[in-house]
Amino acid sequence: MPAMGPDAVFNLLSTERLHLVQLPPDAAWRVLAYHEANREHVSTVSPARPANFFSVTYWRTRLAQDREDFRLDLSLRVFLLPRKQSIQLSPIIGNISLTNIRRGPLQSADLGYGLDHRYEGQGLMTEALRALCDYAFNVMGLHRLQANHLPENLRSAAVLKRLGFQVEGIARELLLIDGQWRDHVLNALIAPGRRG
Repeated sequence: MPAMGPDAVFNLLSTERLHLVQLPPDAAWRVLAYHEANREHVSTVSPARPANFFSVTYWRTRLAQDREDFRLDLSLRVFLLPRKQSIQLSPIIGNISLTNIRRGPLQSADLGYGLDHRYEGQGLMTEALRALCDYAFNVMGLHRLQANHLPENLRSAAVLKRLGFQVEGIARELLLIDGQWRDHVLNALIAPGRRG
C-alpha cells in the first residue's frame, strides 16, 4: 500500500465515471450520510448492524481500521465517488469490499458491494466491480473471488453474471437477516488465464 497521511484520500482506481477510494477517518460524516440514505433500502437484506453503526464515532474508527487492514493485507474496502465531482466533497454512492483475504495456496477473498438506491440501473456497479476485480487479480495476485447474494436479488445476480462469476451452489441458512436464517447463492470468479 502506498504511504499516505492519515487525512489523505487514497484514490485506488478510476474508471470512466467513478473513483474508487479509501477515505480517511475525517470523512466519517460522508460515509454515515451514505448509510443513512440507504438504511431503509437495505434493512431487509442486511445482517444486523452494530448498535453504533449509524454514528460518526463508529465510522471514524472503522475507516482507520480499514486502512490498517489493507496495510496488513487482510481486507480492502473502498467507496465509490462520481468522477465528475471533487474527490474531497463528492457524495459516496457505493462501496465495495474484499474481505477475508486468504493467502498461501488459496489466494482468495470474499467480495461484497452496495450501491446507493438512487444510482441503480446505470451500470455503475458493474463498472466499479470490473475495475476492482482486475485490481484484485493483477495487482493483489488473488486467484479466486467469491460473492454471495439472496436468491431473490436478481439485480445482484445479473451484475455478477456480467462479470463472469459462475454459480457454484446454494448455502442453506447462511446469514441471519431480519430475524430469519436466509439461504444465499454462492458465486465465484477465477482469475483470467488461470482457470482449470
